[in-house]
Amino acid sequence: MRRAADLYPGEAKTDRRDAFVIADTARTRRRQVHWLDVGSDDLLDQLQVLNGFDIDLAADQTRVTNRLRDALTSVSPGLERALGARLGQAGVRDLLIRYPTLTALRAAGRARITRVVKTRSPRLAPVIADAVAKAVAAQSVTVPAEATLGRVIAELAGELDRVHTRRQSLAAEIEEVFTAHPFGELLQTLPGIGPRTGSRILAEIGDGSCFATGDKLASYAGLAPLTRQSGKTLNAEVKSRQGNHRLKNAMFLAAFASLRAPESKAFYDRKRAEKKGHNAAIICHARRRCNVILAMLKTRTPYQPRLQEPLAHAA
Repeated sequence: MRRAADLYPGEAKTDRRDAFVIADTARTRRRQVHWLDVGSDDLLDQLQVLNGFDIDLAADQTRVTNRLRDALTSVSPGLERALGARLGQAGVRDLLIRYPTLTALRAAGRARITRVVKTRSPRLAPVIADAVAKAVAAQSVTVPAEATLGRVIAELAGELDRVHTRRQSLAAEIEEVFTAHPFGELLQTLPGIGPRTGSRILAEIGDGSCFATGDKLASYAGLAPLTRQSGKTLNAEVKSRQGNHRLKNAMFLAAFASLRAPESKAFYDRKRAEKKGHNAAIICHARRRCNVILAMLKTRTPYQPRLQEPLAHAA
């Protein structure tokens, strides 16, 4: 509403002027205002709260991971190359909590390193042990304040492990609420939608009553292309960078996961044959599925794939 107030003359901000802006905007721009649903769906409210918390935890996970990789680079670039991309593995985090520096890893030896990693990442233990051994052998210089950096690395690794553990338990709670919701059972019949992506989609769009058509839903998600025309520029369809990014990411991941289904794979192949890139083809498929999801929610009907013969003929 503050953006709407910029369209009115004057710079004053009073309760009386704010009330006028809100009332006049609601009266003259009803189609541009996104009305909030004040329903009493307790499961949906729980899902929205839990998904919001999961988004916050994901941001914390990314922040701590980046900070930890930066600290590892300060101690040993080789060690960061060996472990930085594997911080999502519990065994790697355990190793950094116990032996956070090159000096500690060198003193621990290969057998102890393997034993620590093997506790929670058994398959990865030999690979990590080899990578760490190479990083230790490649660097003979001890950086200043290594002990202090090691304490920071250990604390960051512990914090990252706690965030991972909290997200795992939260994912189980989200899945329980999602499967208990009637719309959750509906959405899971659509190929590519599981508890994680389905709960995010359901939390963002609810029962779909706010969207008159699939085009409205696609525009809200940022999946519909935008037209940029100026002067003689006619062919100027560009992808949207606006919309609800959380919903867009969930729709994109679900569309990508659905490529195992024959119907989705046929549509994807058809778009690739039209010289579209991989991401563009996935976005086209996600945009197409907006109509399907909205119809499923409004009619309370599970997804029913088309017969194979008409699909092959259309492809």
